Order: sequence, then structure tokens, then C-alpha cells
Amino acid sequence: MNGKKKIRYCSALAMIALMVGVAELTGEREIIFPEMAALTIGLWISDKHIWQVGNGQLILLMTLAAVAGVLIVCYSPLPFIFNIVAAFVIAGVILTTQRSTLYPLVSALILPVLLHTTSWVYPLSVLTMTIIIITVKHIFERNGVRSRFEYTPSDKPIKSAVSIWTGMTVCILLIAAIGYYSTYIYIIIPPLIVSFVEFVNTKAGFRNRPVLTVLLLSVCSLIGSTFQLVGHFYLGLPLAVVAFSILIAVFGLFEWLGKFFAPAGAISLIPLLLPEEVLPYLPLEVFVGAVFFIAIAMIFFQKCYKWSRAQIVYCLIPHYLISRIYHKKETNKKGYLKE
Repeated sequence: MNGKKKIRYCSALAMIALMVGVAELTGEREIIFPEMAALTIGLWISDKHIWQVGNGQLILLMTLAAVAGVLIVCYSPLPFIFNIVAAFVIAGVILTTQRSTLYPLVSALILPVLLHTTSWVYPLSVLTMTIIIITVKHIFERNGVRSRFEYTPSDKPIKSAVSIWTGMTVCILLIAAIGYYSTYIYIIIPPLIVSFVEFVNTKAGFRNRPVLTVLLLSVCSLIGSTFQLVGHFYLGLPLAVVAFSILIAVFGLFEWLGKFFAPAGAISLIPLLLPEEVLPYLPLEVFVGAVFFIAIAMIFFQKCYKWSRAQIVYCLIPHYLISRIYHKKETNKKGYLKE
């Protein structure tokens, strides 16, 4: 790992620790926004340009989404399930009309609905942190710490985007109903919905690795839940220390894989917002939700039933994960022989 990347990693860790520390000191848990982990991964750490969004546009859209989410909780007369769907639809309208692929915006809208957040501290926190994100990103680019990318609006036809978002909305309604009436509501936690949207709309590497995607989301949820249970609830460590430790483990996992998946970073911080009794079961709910969302994306949007048998087998076997394990074993073996 080169020095520039270390700077980006350390900055991300400091950012998240600061966010969680301020939340703990002030007693305002609404300050904790798990998608900040995703944003630091996509805008600071990764060498690739993940989302199509301008700097000012990101601040405006994320804040608008946070405000809309709180407004839904405060004023919507609709039942919980339909509030979730309404939040998803609003996110789709914003992203489609603004020609953006800033999918973490979906989480900014749905999170307050899921957690019944009515405090205006939440959108204020999102505004503040996105300003910090963009400011530091600009500093990185100006000093050569991170490559500069030119913003180009999404060129996906509006008609096609509307069709896709309509289909996804129906799926969200069905899975939200399953989660609500089965009492396993965390199968629809926002980072899973963001993963679903990204899996449907992008052609990134993880789209061709559904098994690895499910495993990564589940493992990151397990890391977050374990650290929060043991570190905070049992050992009494400050939340900032727990969050810092969680992301060190998650970033280490990303480095080992050689790939980033922003929603997995966000899902690792979700346990910081949940009660203790939920955490032992959270990774299982995440696993079930991830299987639902990824399977639906593959069947109804990627139409995997039209693929060749070889292509299906390739997607279902985590070749990349196996290759990483094999590569590490070979590296260790060579090092042992040299000694």
C-alpha cells in the first residue's frame, strides 16, 4: 500500500471516529450516518470513480434526501411499509431527474423512516459531513493524493430508468412486507437496498459475483455486530473506539480482497444504531435480506435464466474469493521456502 492510499485510509478512519465521537459526547445518535463509510470509500479511498455526481450536487442531494426522510416520519399518515416505499420512490425520482448514480442517497432517505427519526439533527449532520467529505476530496485532488475525475451526468434514457425504478419499487414493497409481517424488519436495512439498486443498475465487478456480494455484506454485518456487542456493551468501550476498530477490520478485508464494495462498509456501522438485543441476530437477517435482494436482481433484472450454464456456474461459485485464498497460500509458501 502506497503512502497516498494510507493517507486516504487514515482520513476515513478519523472522519468516522469523529462523527461517532461527537454523537456519543452530545447524546445525539442521529449524528451517526453509516453511509458516511460508503462515501469515504467511494470518494476518498477508491481509485475508481464510483458514482456520477458533482461535488455541489452531492451535498445538495444527500441533504435533500435526509430532510425528505425526516418529513416522511413526521407528517406521513401512511403505514410503515408504504412510508419505506414512498422514501424509495422519492429517491428514485431525485436520482433519475438529476441524472445521478449517487445510490447512497437511497439510504439517506430510508434510514430515518426505518429508525423513526424525527430529529432535525440528522439532516444537519448529513449536510455537515457531506461538506467535509467534498472539502477533503478537493484537498486530496489538488495535492495529488487522489486522482481527479470529471463529472459526467448519467446517460441512461429516462424511460428506461423509470421502468427499472418501477420494477425495483414493486420488489421493495414485497420484501418490506415480508420483513414487517415476519418481524424480521432488518432484512431491509438501507445498505441492503443500496446494494440492490447498485446490483441492478451498475456493471461493476461485484455484479458478476453475487455469492461474494452476499458473503461480504454478511461478514461485514457480523464484524460490526460482534465489535459492538463485545466492545461497547460488554467491555464498555466508547462508540468511537468501536467504530474505528470495525472499519480497520472492514478495510483490512477490502485490502485482502483487492476490491471495495461501499454498501458493505455502511452495513458494518449499522449496529451502532441498534439495541443490544437485536445484534446477535442481525448478521442472519442481513444474510437473508442479501439473498433475497441479489436473487431478485439476478432473476428479474439481469435475467440470469437466459444465461449459458457456464456463465451461471461462474457467477455462483466465488472464484475470486477462492483465487485470493489460493494466492495468499502460494505467497506464504514461497516466503517459507525462502526462509
